[in-house]
Amino acid sequence: MNQDVFSLKGKLALVTGGGTGIGLGISKALINAGATVVITGRREHVLQDAITELGKDNHYRVSDITEKDKLPILVAEIEKNVGPIDILVNNAGIHHKAMAQDTTDEDFERIIQTNVLSVFSLTRECAKYMLKRKQGSIIMIGSMAGLFGIDKVVAYGTSKTAITGIVNSLVTEYSKNNVRVNAIAPGWIESNMFLNAINNDPERKQQITNRIAMDHFGKPEDIGNTAVFLSSEAARYITGVVLPVDGGATVNF
Repeated sequence: MNQDVFSLKGKLALVTGGGTGIGLGISKALINAGATVVITGRREHVLQDAITELGKDNHYRVSDITEKDKLPILVAEIEKNVGPIDILVNNAGIHHKAMAQDTTDEDFERIIQTNVLSVFSLTRECAKYMLKRKQGSIIMIGSMAGLFGIDKVVAYGTSKTAITGIVNSLVTEYSKNNVRVNAIAPGWIESNMFLNAINNDPERKQQITNRIAMDHFGKPEDIGNTAVFLSSEAARYITGVVLPVDGGATVNF
């Protein structure tokens, strides 16, 4: 088998929220496959630390994706000064944990604003260039909460379900120009924030571990390697997929 089909050499990827957690894991995997990465986030010191880890040939831009009026400027600047964006990974997002009856309209709107509206705005802006070039890979980051019901995350779960709708719709419009749109739905992936949260909630931890078919949590690089595959020529005929990377959680009883 020709392993070059998995190479991202010469490709430029934009990864939102790429400075920590899953976003950093995705960035590392893309770089290991040969891509150059531009990471974004709100905190410059976090991005600077990440670039030290990722390597000086990569780039960062301070960006809050909820400031939608600034996204066209961000994309145009990267296209001009770094290069054509071949891969977009919409990783940035926020979470809200509360029972439905304790979730306010403001809570719900804040989640939708970040996880849905801003994701669409940035995707549309990057696609403007990709469609002209007739190539590109757009990857959304979904969630288990978008595939089955989970208590205490009604706003977050709704936002991730909406991502599937965006994927489906964009496939019908972008595919003729060879711009592919897919989503990765991470299961429970190890991070300091996640481990601290479940270690402080033994009942929730047991509930999660019972759900996973395999005997361990995932790691950020598991999501990263999936992003590499979906961005590569190996996946050139794959579009419209929501791919769980979850240790079997979506099908386990």
